[in-house]
Amino acid sequence: MNVAKYFWDLNKKALGEAKNILKKPNHAKFPGYMVTLLSRCDKPKELFSLMPEDDFIEAWPSIRSYWVRAERRSEFRDWWQTIYEQLLEEGSIRNVTPKGEAFYLLKEIGGLVRRARINKRLSQKELSVLTGVKQPEISKIEEGKKNITIATLSRFCKALDIRQINL
Repeated sequence: MNVAKYFWDLNKKALGEAKNILKKPNHAKFPGYMVTLLSRCDKPKELFSLMPEDDFIEAWPSIRSYWVRAERRSEFRDWWQTIYEQLLEEGSIRNVTPKGEAFYLLKEIGGLVRRARINKRLSQKELSVLTGVKQPEISKIEEGKKNITIATLSRFCKALDIRQINL
């Protein structure tokens, strides 16, 4: 992977340092460099050519923690969190469970959306038209494999006449 395209703001010396640090997950600057890389990279294959999936899974909790402190809201962080959770679900690494309740909640919310949609006798395509969310995204949300924003959840609740969510 050519990391230079993700660290365009670094001079040659700093870029060499970044390349070395990205190979050392225990380095103090590693989380900061990873946050920069992940906030500019939307291709998991490129990331995993730099570091194995298992190393990403092991390093993600500290990267995420650093990222949360540095930036309160980040769609890229949420996206990479989903990648992390999918890797865990696929069993890329054993004996690791996601931190917190997000993974569980995504499945619960997805199941709620699916049940409400079926009760309304709507197909995913019909719900897509009502909400403006693409059908493949609805499928991923219903399976608990995609993060959902509050705005999207609100559109689902409106379209499906959900007044209260009990999790």
